[in-house]
Amino acid sequence: MSEYLKPLPEADEASQPFWDGAMEGRLVLMKCSDCGQWRLPARAHCDNCLSDKYTWETASGRGTVRTFGVMWQKYQPGWAAETPYNVTIVELEEGPRLPTNVIGIPNDQITVGMPVRVDFEKHDDVALPKFRPS
Repeated sequence: MSEYLKPLPEADEASQPFWDGAMEGRLVLMKCSDCGQWRLPARAHCDNCLSDKYTWETASGRGTVRTFGVMWQKYQPGWAAETPYNVTIVELEEGPRLPTNVIGIPNDQITVGMPVRVDFEKHDDVALPKFRPS
């Protein structure tokens, strides 16, 4: 296996449960205990009701492509072998939107509104949520 050259995220205290879930193959998000609103990224208060009460829950992992772009420029050397690659915003079934990549399909076949499901790209100590057509 070749060395992974792209930058990888590092969990902080607020996002640790998200990244722990990803390593287990689960998409884990904050959910307001008072109104049920899902939130991403993790933050102290609910945008809907301002409650500071929440739980971490496993989301369905299903969503739709909200928008995307195809990157042809090599802004960071780690992506050189994959250029062109897509940068996609997936709207999760639960509501939050997640910046990611759609994998398992050529870039020219990605469409807005396409149903997708989460898949995880695992590395030594982090798993990245990517999405495949469902």
